[in-house]
Amino acid sequence: MEQDARIYVAGHRGLVGSAIVRALEARGYGNIITRTSGELDLKDQAAVRAFYAAERPDYVFVAAARVGGILANDTYPAEFLYDNLMIEANLIHGAWQAGVQKLLFLGSTCIYPKHAPQPMNEDALLTGPLEPTNEWYAVAKIAGIKLCQAYQKQYGARFISAMPTNLYGPGDNFDLEKSHVMPALIRKFHEAKESDAGSVTVWGTGTPRREFCHVGDCAAACLFLMEHYDGYDFVNIGVGEDVTIRELVELVQRVVGFEGEVLWDTTKPDGTPRKLVDVARIHALGWQARVPLEEGVRATYQWFLEHQDDFRG
Repeated sequence: MEQDARIYVAGHRGLVGSAIVRALEARGYGNIITRTSGELDLKDQAAVRAFYAAERPDYVFVAAARVGGILANDTYPAEFLYDNLMIEANLIHGAWQAGVQKLLFLGSTCIYPKHAPQPMNEDALLTGPLEPTNEWYAVAKIAGIKLCQAYQKQYGARFISAMPTNLYGPGDNFDLEKSHVMPALIRKFHEAKESDAGSVTVWGTGTPRREFCHVGDCAAACLFLMEHYDGYDFVNIGVGEDVTIRELVELVQRVVGFEGEVLWDTTKPDGTPRKLVDVARIHALGWQARVPLEEGVRATYQWFLEHQDDFRG
């Protein structure tokens, strides 16, 4: 990407989008275009078309999406499918209409079949049934991948897709009812430490294995792919290593400094036994994650301490 290129980051307030903006700014890109949802409704095709016509971006990062946990997906399946289909369709089609040089669409590893072989290789897409609890979101993200491939196949558009694994870091959601496991554990242990609680209860047995990629690494991978990859196939973004939930709990407990007891509520579900992505494709391209898990957790906890008032209420 040229230093003076006009770069639009859709979803710049989210975990990934904000990290992409920080990465671009750190590399000296000064023409970064952003819009809040209040300024631009990405579900409105005419509004998106007018935006593209006015701003004429050279490059587009599609990090905008309607996101949520299992409960939200199960409660609002229509919104999760419709909103995400409309957002990606308007952004991708509008980019082609406006002559955007290159677009990167960001998905999620929930696109893979529920029982995909581990680690999950890109070729596993559409080889089996999806996880029912988030299939609405997954179907939309699969459609986004296929839309990019369709525009590349039919029009030669340089539209590519990447699928990040579980992400964490600055800008994460620390709401105990809506957040993912990493930020939820950080907040639970911190509040237990503050209140001198004797114990913290964690769901499940601690045996499932999960992969965690720092969002700064994900942003770096996005910039790398934008600069070095034009392939038809999508690319996994991850670290290629996983830990048990028990190991993660012990790490967060140590970082936060909680000295009480950890209680395991084994009546609660464990979820999928393992979720790890195959990162051979992106490694072969020349990119690897750099942030060690403990270093990333410490930095994330520091960010939480600096912003914890935002999560109270």
